[in-house]
Amino acid sequence: MKNSRRQFIKSSVLAGAAMTAGFSEAGQAADDKKAHRALSVLVLGGTGFIGPHMVRELLRRGHSVTLFNRGRSNRGLFPDLETIIGDRDGGLQGLEGRRWDAVVDNSGYVPRHVQDSARLLAKNTKRYLFVSTLSVYADFSIRNDEDSPLATIADESIEEVTGETYGALKVLCEKRAAAEIGDERLTILRPNYIAGPGDHTDRFSYWPIRTRKGGAMIWPGTPGHTIQFIDVRDLANFVGDCLEHDISGTYNMTNPAGAYTMGMLFGDCAALTAAAVDPVWISEAFAYEQGLIGGRDLPIWHPSTGPQASSGGFSAERALGAGLRNRPARETLRDILSWWDTLPAERTGKLRAGLDADREAELIEAWKAR
Repeated sequence: MKNSRRQFIKSSVLAGAAMTAGFSEAGQAADDKKAHRALSVLVLGGTGFIGPHMVRELLRRGHSVTLFNRGRSNRGLFPDLETIIGDRDGGLQGLEGRRWDAVVDNSGYVPRHVQDSARLLAKNTKRYLFVSTLSVYADFSIRNDEDSPLATIADESIEEVTGETYGALKVLCEKRAAAEIGDERLTILRPNYIAGPGDHTDRFSYWPIRTRKGGAMIWPGTPGHTIQFIDVRDLANFVGDCLEHDISGTYNMTNPAGAYTMGMLFGDCAALTAAAVDPVWISEAFAYEQGLIGGRDLPIWHPSTGPQASSGGFSAERALGAGLRNRPARETLRDILSWWDTLPAERTGKLRAGLDADREAELIEAWKAR
């Protein structure tokens, strides 16, 4: 309501200023329409988790969207859109001779694939937007901004994407895209944990879903420990802004450092679920002892010491300055629960991240016995 009221006041002021300057509302509307003309957008992917949200946001804004993918997943998701069937590994022929105002590459993990698509499309698009990752940085014990040192890999011919190679390969993807497109027409977005309806990893989703079950529940570190993530719809909204306003450059895609904590996450989860949950806050030392660091047992959270010490402190200042807007975390959590309740039992029967019930019970017993 506050945002709507603020927008209404701002619009009224602008309209009044335009009338004073001798411009009609029709003229102002024409200028706005010209500034945000409908774009033709090619999305490389578009049927996974983040892709559908981007496609829907672009369509909501009045743009036309073409999809390029292998046609193997969620084939019926956008039956009204043109889908070019192909493969990023040597199967780009369907894109030849076609032109689009912008390309959104949210499925690039192998440098050669990104290079091939960027080279083919360089002369046939005005903007290339590549979705990278915050995993590109070389050192997570320091607070990283977009100019921090990046990860490297000894053998740049490696194409197998693993936990060890993922970040460095994304660095090479960024570099290959820049070499083909040029900095002026390239936008690079680096998200960290992407949350929201449709997330197949369950990393952020684990916390509200587990909270809803109630009972004694492990929470790591302290309530004041900061965490970072981005709602997938806020990422999609920023993609739309970048395409409409020709925004170039590299941007960390996350909520502001220090803005959200594990204690706030617990409070939001407890409030939304109204569950009788008993939080068991375990120490970082205990988490290290029990081998809970660096895996999926305690997703989203990172310890405040060691090589991952600043994984909750990425700078988001550049993106915020360019217009990134982060919705309240409680909205994200609420929508995750609503989406989760629509899924079949075979999907919701076992979370893909977080502690299972038996392991959690063992850890709580061990913690209380200390």
